[in-house]
Order: sequence, then structure tokens, then C-alpha cells
Amino acid sequence: PSLGDKTIGEGINFLGGDASKIMENKRQAGDISSYIELHIEQGEILDRGEIAIGVVEGIVGIKRWNITVDGFANHAGTTPMNLRQDAMYSAALMVVEIRNIITGKEGKQVGTVGRIQAYPGAPNVIPGKVVFSLEIRDVDMSKINRLFDEIKHSAISIAKANGTTVSFDQFYEALAAITDERIRNIVKSSADSLGLSSLDMPSGAGHDAQSLNGIAPLGMIFIPSVKGISHAPDEFTSPQQITNGANVLLQTIISMDKKIQ
Repeated sequence: PSLGDKTIGEGINFLGGDASKIMENKRQAGDISSYIELHIEQGEILDRGEIAIGVVEGIVGIKRWNITVDGFANHAGTTPMNLRQDAMYSAALMVVEIRNIITGKEGKQVGTVGRIQAYPGAPNVIPGKVVFSLEIRDVDMSKINRLFDEIKHSAISIAKANGTTVSFDQFYEALAAITDERIRNIVKSSADSLGLSSLDMPSGAGHDAQSLNGIAPLGMIFIPSVKGISHAPDEFTSPQQITNGANVLLQTIISMDKKIQ
């Protein structure tokens, strides 16, 4: 349900559509000849490198888990350090190990612990339970799975060594979408023809193009985000950078129209 207490189907019907016919109108592979999207990078790789155009190799896949560490809640003043089953201590060691595992492998994968909650959450109580999120992103879904397996193995060892237990619950998955090599080459050639520098790079954020994966060949063009700021009042891309992106998009569409049927 949405904030208005309607499902998507109910919302379609409310607006005059017919949700029962969604599957009849579903796009099929080949219905669209190709798809190209221009977007700000939402990161600072292009800005730091003073590179005009990003040639997107693919949109990363994403997996998210809730990780629960169970210990024993007890009085913080009367329980000696060596007798504690401190869920927060185990969780903290796991967070450090997650970073070590993610950064210890070659590639552009990223891992994030973005939320953590301790229970009962009182200053004078040793946490008996901690729940934290884990997100891993990469263009290779199998690599995400391998990284998680290694993290899980290490987390179980950490929990056991500190008198706690750990469990894992996956709650989100978005599959990676690899861009079409022909379109990537056209984007790069278009940038070259305009005298603009370019860089092959993955998209670390999700995009509309992902929704058309498997339906049409995909392509994406990035332009710089100054200081990598996105979804914030300070987000900025200069008029010239926007113009560069629009010109590369135009040249790409003209070339795609000739080469991709």
C-alpha cells in the first residue's frame, strides 16, 4: 500500500485505468529498439578526474540484508567486561570486518552499513540485541553473493568468539543491468568527435534504464556531479557540463538511428 492506503493496482483503477490488463500490455523483448539515458553521475569520479563524459558499463545490482546479533542484556555497571555477551561489541567487529572484506577484493564493489539499532537502547544496559543493515552493490551479481558468503562466515565466527549469535535476513534485491557494447562504443565515439574526454565506469545508483533490462539494449551517459553531491540542495552540474552531455546524447541518438535496428 502507498501512503494513501491504495495498492498500485487500486491507484491505476482510481485514475481511470484497468489494472487487470497490466499483463496484456506488458512490454516484450524487441518492442523497443534501444534505450539511452543521460544522467548526472551522482558521485565524484568524473568531477575529481576532470572528465567530461562517463560511458556507463552497467547499472549495479543491489542486495540488502538485516543482520541480527543476539547476546544477553545485563547491567552495565555490575557485569565485568570479560563476562559480557555484548551484542553491540560483536556487531561493531562485524562492521569493521565487512569493510575489510569489501575493500580487500579487486573491483568497484561497495558495501554499506547504513542503519544500526541496539536493544534495549539504554545507556546503563549492555545491548542484548543489535540489528544492522548490510547493502552490497556490484555489476556482477555472483560477486555480490560471494562477498556476502565471506561476510556471513566471518560474522558467525565473530559472534561465536564473543558469546553471541548472528542471523541474516535478505529483504531487497535489484538485478544488475549491463549496457549494450554497441551503444557504449557509440557514446565514446560521440564524445571523441566533440573533443570531450570520457571514462568507462559503472553506475553505482539505480536508474530508469534498469527497468528496461531484457526488453531493449541499454545505454547511459554520465556528466559530472560537482563534489559528488546528489539529492541535496548543493547538487550542481554546470551549464557547460549539461551542454556537453546533451550534445553527446544528440550525436549518440543520430548514430544509433543509423546503426541499431
